[in-house]
Amino acid sequence: MASLTDPTATTETFTEEEKIAIRAQLERLLANPYFSHSRRFPAFLRYIVNTTLDGQGDLLKERTIGVEIFGKSADYDTALDPIVRVTAGEVRKRIAQYYQESGHEHELRLSLQPGSYVPQFHFPGSGSVAVEAEAPDETVAAASATALVGAMPARAGSRWRWIMASAVALILIAAAAGFLVWRHTRDSAFDEFWSPILSSPDPVLVCVADQTQYTAISLRDAQDPEKQVTLKDNLTAVVIDDLSAVIQIAGVLQSSGKHYSLRGENATTLMDLRNGPSVIIGAYDNAWTLRFLRRLRYHFANNPEMTVFSIVDAAQHDRARWALDRSQQVATNNYQDYAIVARFTDDITGKPTLIAAGIARGGTIAAGEFLTDPAMLQAVLSQRPSAHANNVEVVLSTQIINGEPGTPNIEAVYYW
Repeated sequence: MASLTDPTATTETFTEEEKIAIRAQLERLLANPYFSHSRRFPAFLRYIVNTTLDGQGDLLKERTIGVEIFGKSADYDTALDPIVRVTAGEVRKRIAQYYQESGHEHELRLSLQPGSYVPQFHFPGSGSVAVEAEAPDETVAAASATALVGAMPARAGSRWRWIMASAVALILIAAAAGFLVWRHTRDSAFDEFWSPILSSPDPVLVCVADQTQYTAISLRDAQDPEKQVTLKDNLTAVVIDDLSAVIQIAGVLQSSGKHYSLRGENATTLMDLRNGPSVIIGAYDNAWTLRFLRRLRYHFANNPEMTVFSIVDAAQHDRARWALDRSQQVATNNYQDYAIVARFTDDITGKPTLIAAGIARGGTIAAGEFLTDPAMLQAVLSQRPSAHANNVEVVLSTQIINGEPGTPNIEAVYYW
């Protein structure tokens, strides 16, 4: 079998047992929420893995993937349409997030190196560990140093070998210590950002945009499920993309043992919001978001015709810096979306408030991902001007391709 960890390899040979193990690991990845809530990312990952296992890794080029997976024409302009590169970057990030979760430490590791569409596979106990693997502690560092020095030529001499062993051990220990500091900083950033919400003794109210639909509903007969009866009903509908942010945020609350309740915007009163911390999701379909944000520096706006929606900066005389033309959104399903994440103590309710809202639905998904990404939270907290600045607003952008959002990007940060 060819090397499984050579990032330059384009064709590899696998035994049947290895193929079975790799495909089983692929299914574990695809069943995880990092992938199961998307259509684009599982299709991409399954294609590149299966193509590699079939010994055709040399075919995994940007244009080929664009044609095979995303239905592009054979002569499409990859410079103007970055769907393959954006998808690869997002898949790479989600794979790393999967392996950072506890419980996956001893699984077969799949990785996708930057600049390549050929996946690499790292079997447990093989000695080949992906970049995302946990950094070694001091004991492992010393063992690694011994192994490295053991491979040196015998003519180096015992004293020279001892000096080299010490130097290598110190380097590896320093790297391990650096990783531990980074991980502590990352975890501290997450805790610090969420602290106003999680440290409150009161339960959290999650207020999500909802709409009442006057329609009919099809119900199945309990005795004969093939039989359906259509009845008139009044339904309260929630946009499924908003639920992505709800799930992300609820996961944080649950993992912290925080009690919370979920309520629609139409059923939420000011008194409800005064009872404890609140998390408000959705922008133009959630009046509470618009009410709270219009007093802050970054807030939502639109033209009278409701065809252009934007985030404006009050410090720049309400100039629209981040805008979305709805005609482009509807016509192409490819556009740049924007979102606001704001965490502050509201002057009216007196309670910690967290808002996650996008101009369009993809922006709200990106806001939810931002709130659960320790690295991005650390990037925001690193811009905090002083310990007295307890409120923060963040403007995010994300590229929407075929209706699916990419990685969130930080556009602006403001503390007060």
